Amino acid sequence: MSPYHTNCGVTFSENTCQCSVSLVSSSSHSLNRSLFYSLSKKERKKMRKWTIPSTLLLLLLLSQLPDQGRKIHANAEKESESEELVDSPKVEEKFGAIPSGLSTDSDVAKREAESISRKSLRSSAEKFEFQAEVSRLMDIIINSLYSNKDIFLRELISNASDALDKIRFLSLTDKEVLGEGDDAKLEIQIKLDKENKILSIRDRGIGMTKEDLIKNLGTIAKSGTSAFVEKMQTGGDLNLIGQFGVGFYSVYLVADYVEVISKHNDDKQYVWESKADGAFAISEDVWNEPLGRGTEIRLHLREEAGEYLEEDKLKELVKRYSEFINFPIYIWATKEVDVEFKAVLYVPPKAAHDLYESYYNSNKSNLKLYVRRVFISDEFDELLPKYLNFLKGLVDSDTLPLNVSREMLQQHSSLKTIKKKLIRKALDMIRRIAEEDPDESNDKENTDMEASDNDEKKGQYTKFWNEFGKSIKLGIIEDAANRNRLAKLLRFESTKSDGKLASLDQYISRMKSGQKDIFYLTGTSKEQLEKSPFLERLKRKNYEVIFFTDPVDEYLMQYLMEYEDKKFQNVSKEGVKLGKDSKEKELKESYKDLSKWWKDTLATENVDSVKVSNRLDQSPCVVVTSKYGWSANMERIMQSQTLSDANKQAYMRGKRVLEINPRHPIIKELRERVVKDPEDESVKQTARLMYQTALMESGFVLNDPKEFASSIYNSVKASLNVSPDAPVEEEEDTEEAEVENDLKEAETTPKGGDEDAAAEDETASYKDEL
Repeated sequence: MSPYHTNCGVTFSENTCQCSVSLVSSSSHSLNRSLFYSLSKKERKKMRKWTIPSTLLLLLLLSQLPDQGRKIHANAEKESESEELVDSPKVEEKFGAIPSGLSTDSDVAKREAESISRKSLRSSAEKFEFQAEVSRLMDIIINSLYSNKDIFLRELISNASDALDKIRFLSLTDKEVLGEGDDAKLEIQIKLDKENKILSIRDRGIGMTKEDLIKNLGTIAKSGTSAFVEKMQTGGDLNLIGQFGVGFYSVYLVADYVEVISKHNDDKQYVWESKADGAFAISEDVWNEPLGRGTEIRLHLREEAGEYLEEDKLKELVKRYSEFINFPIYIWATKEVDVEFKAVLYVPPKAAHDLYESYYNSNKSNLKLYVRRVFISDEFDELLPKYLNFLKGLVDSDTLPLNVSREMLQQHSSLKTIKKKLIRKALDMIRRIAEEDPDESNDKENTDMEASDNDEKKGQYTKFWNEFGKSIKLGIIEDAANRNRLAKLLRFESTKSDGKLASLDQYISRMKSGQKDIFYLTGTSKEQLEKSPFLERLKRKNYEVIFFTDPVDEYLMQYLMEYEDKKFQNVSKEGVKLGKDSKEKELKESYKDLSKWWKDTLATENVDSVKVSNRLDQSPCVVVTSKYGWSANMERIMQSQTLSDANKQAYMRGKRVLEINPRHPIIKELRERVVKDPEDESVKQTARLMYQTALMESGFVLNDPKEFASSIYNSVKASLNVSPDAPVEEEEDTEEAEVENDLKEAETTPKGGDEDAAAEDETASYKDEL
């Protein structure tokens, strides 16, 4: 962002729809706060080696500081050189360079959100005790009844300004310390988070190492700390806190928990945190976005300090106390802009023949874009999502710029709002098509409509659905924000729709009392699904089941998990609940041995288990899949893909479960046979044949059709009392015998002249062929 600076200028960032207040210095006067941002030993060694011109420049800068600040600075520097931190952590030399760019992936965002919402010290952090005088100082601040708490912002901004001064000063002899990109921008940012009650002040200054954080924010008392405590005990004014170099601790006037996130060029990024309870903690920062360089202070405000989350309040304080800071100060805030446009949309009567060809590879749009009635483009695909690209019309905007490139126009902030409104209007238009269709309305509503309107609009939504229904399904998959609106437009046939299209709202209105799930079944055709064994018990108990016959429906139901607090349940998978059966427990126990025997018999068939079914009525058995695996229909779809990988598909296939009907006579007889002789090979063959038959009836593709066919033929032999070892009669080779007879006749028959010669040649040729 390149803001236009005034004393109180406002800069609007169109990409983020945010504004920032830029307060720019008109003087070089600033307060020195050496306690918070004191130079490390390494940096002081570098300063001693500076050339004479650099030293003169330093003296010139210092001559402009007040005497009091210069005195405090000198005292603090003297103590810093004479005092050593006991058992201080060892900091690696030149650990990390400044990153060239920052990135925020989903994991970083999640960790940062957790960091922002916390108000307790991290358990993995290294704990420290405050030095006695620092604890006394914090007690005075926390328990103070001082009414002017506004000074905390003045102190933090002054500290940030000092940090920026130091990195700018070092850059005079080493330009690489500034880095590049955003890190090179010497500025102060103030951000507020009203939801979490957090106020953040960030600078791109010199930053602090781990050793700096320990030394400067807690363990070693500077002379300024002692002087300030003595002054306060004799009745001094808390407003003087800045003159003693301890201004940082004023944050506890408004906050009960503080985080200091800092990154120095010579060290990793660390987090300092304290609740002002006599201790603080420091840990390597793995939660927040990398700062690059500098410091960010997060104040978790007290309940009574909510006024500091108001933009106007912060702007007032910045103007009052920090108007003459040398660096720009940005207060991030939101601003509403009336994003204005007109649009005409309509649904064509027929879908284009290539509407869904190369759906994800093409970028065609049927909308024309105008700006202030000036035609811009008819190939602008940023106005509507792909699933609505069948709509036609035009858009005329008064807010989009005219003289910009297509790429810049695509990044304009107004486009996002226009797109959002167009989607909403388009879905409302489609909803009205359904509402005005007499076939979609109740009979009572139809009586209030004129006959002519009824005839004109009758069946109009069915026509729309037949042409563009796949687009609505693709929208449910792609557009999470409008998924519920799109689900209301979904249509399907079911066991109770009588050949007409039904909606989810109509399905819910017909649900049985106590029914919690919306039942559905996927397959290749309605006729096939109506004969499915999965529907037997559901039909008997008068449950309605939705038929999904479009291949895209399998993908659709992976995204449409629930509707109006009702979960979707595929009746070909585990988890179907049809009420409790009083004999269920008894039946499971009586078929326990058969289930175990059958599973062992099918050991080579990759069967997960054999269970007593609650969904069968007339069929002896059926094969279902696990709840979160592929259904039989999905397996068939994936196997038909051109570039499918059988090895990868094996991970997504659901576990197969054989469910048996305990009331079926075949199952009962099989149980008796197993009890008599569990090793009977004919019984095992029958069990395998029943599983393969159920597998095919359930919609699966057999791995070995030849084996299945052989089993069927053996069963036919047994039913006809044909011996399984009966040989197939061999066919006589009559063709060779006829050829030999012809040759003999040709040799014995006399021929004359040329005819004989020709006949001999033909015979020889015939022999060669043989």
